[in-house]
Amino acid sequence: MDFQTLLNGDLRTILQTIGYFGIFTMIFLESGMLIGFFFPGDSVLFTAGFLASQGFFDIRLLIIGTFIGAVVGDSIGYFIGHKFGRKLFDKENSLLFRKDHLLRAEQFYKKHGGKTIILARFIPIIRAFAPVIAGVGSMNYPTFLFYNIFGGVLWAIGLSLAGFYLGSLIPNVDKYLLPIIGLIILISISPAIYHALKNKNTRTQLLKLLHLK
Repeated sequence: MDFQTLLNGDLRTILQTIGYFGIFTMIFLESGMLIGFFFPGDSVLFTAGFLASQGFFDIRLLIIGTFIGAVVGDSIGYFIGHKFGRKLFDKENSLLFRKDHLLRAEQFYKKHGGKTIILARFIPIIRAFAPVIAGVGSMNYPTFLFYNIFGGVLWAIGLSLAGFYLGSLIPNVDKYLLPIIGLIILISISPAIYHALKNKNTRTQLLKLLHLK
């Protein structure tokens, strides 16, 4: 399920077909399980919320299920990292695992510390590996759980409710669903972009890349 799927307008059909269990499973697998990094979690949450506004889902059940899936998924990711530790960095690439994703999450974690668990919620791929890195780094679990729950509220509940309320307030909002999803994704990654650009070295490298300096 990639961006082309969204362009084809199939995401709504897919979510209606897989139902609650499928949505909760997707969120669970993407949240720290290493194998769900290719799921478009932001789009799934927002679109599911929109479908709830149209009567296809119960928004209360939806936000509870996605929140639990996100928090439990992250917690299992943490324990995977805690148990297997650095052995994960010796694992060979496969269809469902890429070492460079793990390394990117590690660098992000080193730069942002504990708040990585919150920021990573809004960054595709990084959110699937950040909890694992927290476990590898032996972050205190109660501290991890605090960030995990806080991030889960902002991400799983926040994006679902955004889709629900926009679907309820704007007539014929389904005509503008794709642009709105794009905007939601842009807004969701903006905190991470802001934190990255605050770093002088990051700004310098970006300017060099763009041939502006």
